[in-house]
Amino acid sequence: MSKVTVIGAGNVGATVANVLAHKDIVNEIILLDIVGDMARGKALDSWQQAPIDGYSTRIIGTADYKDTNNSDIVVITAGLPRKPGMSRDDLITTNANIVNTVTKSILEHSENPVIIVVSNPLDVMTYAAHLTTGFDRTKVFGMAGILDTARYRAFLATALDVSPKEIQALLLGGHGDTMVPLPRYTTVAGIPVTELIEEQTLNQIVERTKVGGGELVKLMGTSAWYAPGAAAAQMVEAIVRDENRIFPCCVRLDGEYGVNNVYLGVPVVLGKGGIKKIIEIQLNESEKALMAESAGHVKAVMDVYDHLKK
Repeated sequence: MSKVTVIGAGNVGATVANVLAHKDIVNEIILLDIVGDMARGKALDSWQQAPIDGYSTRIIGTADYKDTNNSDIVVITAGLPRKPGMSRDDLITTNANIVNTVTKSILEHSENPVIIVVSNPLDVMTYAAHLTTGFDRTKVFGMAGILDTARYRAFLATALDVSPKEIQALLLGGHGDTMVPLPRYTTVAGIPVTELIEEQTLNQIVERTKVGGGELVKLMGTSAWYAPGAAAAQMVEAIVRDENRIFPCCVRLDGEYGVNNVYLGVPVVLGKGGIKKIIEIQLNESEKALMAESAGHVKAVMDVYDHLKK
């Protein structure tokens, strides 16, 4: 069975580890944090939960990268969370340094792991980790679209008073305000959502989804963790089980959607070894324009990161 390491034992990282442990699909999860006692404490707490909830996966907390030896999958959540009034882009300097250091440390002990980036700003942190590894783009990608579509689906479920399990949806683009929701590709038990909800209400839900993370920051004073953690755990599950799930993930585009060398969320087939295929769907002119706008925003943040490296 696969060995999974989660870097960062804060709210998101601890949730990734705990949700994944409940799936009971790996023998061991390493939860690593620079604050070793916090990682050890949360790991111990989760292990004491195992007899109650009935799982066998062992979570081991540590501050030592040697414990991550031979990891098959690494989830990077390390970094500062957003505070009220702070954009994802404000985090770039600090979190880029953290992500680069973490990635280098991981590669000292694991030869060819799949790396899933969760740290914000997500798109450029995926770029940073990818550059550091030198891996193929199918091995280093970011969690964004699963979380964004989950928020979109949750809002739709509330508006329609139906189970969120009935809603399928797709989002493209950057993680944040420039994401590209696609109502044309949104269905409720196979029924186009446009047949079930008024256009004005749907547009309001789309706009709420775009600022979904910011809404939670305002409410709680920090970034979300339950949904992001569960989203990353779902990605790990798809890889471990070789499920070939279709998820929107942040990956470097090399000509797909008319975009080159920009990290954006697009639908991919996720299974053993990482991304097996990037799916390019047909967009109409307005959707293409939104995608181009999102790509431009992400590229601008990537340029900021490039400047910081000099």
